[in-house]
Amino acid sequence: MEFSIKTGNPEKQRGACVVVGVFEPRKLTASAGLLDNATNHYLSEIVRRGDMGGKAGTTLLLHDVPSTQCGRVLMVGLGKEKEFSEKEYCAAIRSAVKALSETGATDGTLFLTEIPVRKCSLAWRVRQAAIIAKETTYRFEQFKSKKSDARRPLRKLSFAIDRRTEMALAEEALAQGLAIAEGVALARDLGNLPGNVCTPTYLAEAAQRIASDYAFDCQVLERGDMEALGMHSLLSVAKGSHQPPKLIVLQYKGGKEGEKPLVLVGKGITFDSGGISLKPGPEMDEMKFDMCGAASVLGTLKAVAQMQLPINLTVIVPTSENMPGGAASKPGDIVTSMSGQTIEILNTDAEGRLVLCDALTYAERFEPETVIDVATLTGACVIALGHVATGLFANDDSLAHELLRAGDEAHDRAWHMPLWDDYQDLLKSNFADMANIGGRAGGSISAACFLSRFTKKFEWAHLDIAGTAWKSGAEKGATGRPVPLLAHYLLKRAGKLN
Repeated sequence: MEFSIKTGNPEKQRGACVVVGVFEPRKLTASAGLLDNATNHYLSEIVRRGDMGGKAGTTLLLHDVPSTQCGRVLMVGLGKEKEFSEKEYCAAIRSAVKALSETGATDGTLFLTEIPVRKCSLAWRVRQAAIIAKETTYRFEQFKSKKSDARRPLRKLSFAIDRRTEMALAEEALAQGLAIAEGVALARDLGNLPGNVCTPTYLAEAAQRIASDYAFDCQVLERGDMEALGMHSLLSVAKGSHQPPKLIVLQYKGGKEGEKPLVLVGKGITFDSGGISLKPGPEMDEMKFDMCGAASVLGTLKAVAQMQLPINLTVIVPTSENMPGGAASKPGDIVTSMSGQTIEILNTDAEGRLVLCDALTYAERFEPETVIDVATLTGACVIALGHVATGLFANDDSLAHELLRAGDEAHDRAWHMPLWDDYQDLLKSNFADMANIGGRAGGSISAACFLSRFTKKFEWAHLDIAGTAWKSGAEKGATGRPVPLLAHYLLKRAGKLN
């Protein structure tokens, strides 16, 4: 789909469809008012009759509206004007694009991007509109022999702005939004692939393709390389699988030479059976999503490269399957991590932290400015926060606040969880330096405490996306979160967020 920025009055727009908004109860937006005046109050008559009251989520498609140069006018309900904020704006864009896609129109111009949103800039409105439009039209059907029937696809989408003087700002925001959307789509594609396709080897090849497309370095460490480095914690997870593990390292160098990199680490368990601590059968198919941390950091890297941000960014993906083979790790086994710390594996289903800890130690060699790991780590985080917010842990409060603000800006929110030393006692072991689980109580916190033991040498944050990385039920599929959060954080660090 092609995207562009437009200025001008709605009644003068040539094309298949113009989209305007209506507040509840029955109040036209400024753009809808201009269209109404030009059409001898055609829209206000529709509203007066009660065909469109402005209720949030409602739409009404009009054909051949007099005195206009477009084929259709789509009216979108916005809810109450006093309550119109970020959530309502995003919902309105989503409703508009969905309805527009179902009309058979090949192009549309959205005047919803002109509507003021409290505390939100024009750049934010355009950037969000681009992300939501791509998200709404996303489809994953590559394994279906018969694709879903659809009308003529929407090929062009334009976002209207008030002033031509803001064209450059809006176009930059549009480019950012599309880059983030491409990163989200990549993360969703990788997450939605079945485990028999998206193996650690496939993930490494996908990373190499990204590096080739954007001309930066990619290194893939094999089992022997990891053995030489002493990554016995990571390797213990792979012992039960026929698929070889990989450690993928990508380096984007858009910043100044010698400038310390920001590092993203993504958990890449391409299928998690639980190992010997086998998971129950129901919904085990969703454990193909256990590599969504890896998918999200690769998606973020693609967005950063597409935006050509002036930063240095290193992405590390420890990837493996967790299977119950004859050579698999057993509860009670003790392994030595790359850091030299020993770990008693009390539950083989707590494997994400075992691959991440060695990757975090490996990150030390890059002398990072900041390290952020992303992982579908604990079911406990789902119980704590549901499917709305990502769990955020950090050893630095200023970093936590930066990420929280980025999540608010991106409408991809996180919640700051405690990481107090009081919780470290949960990981005590009689036989090793630590156990890999701390019991049911505070499970997401003890998991973060485990990781914190490998992050003493740098500023670090951990994002537990177990509740936000995918959806179940009728809408089953990867969400691409937290690519928007991470991309907005990096935009801010690069000084490119308006």
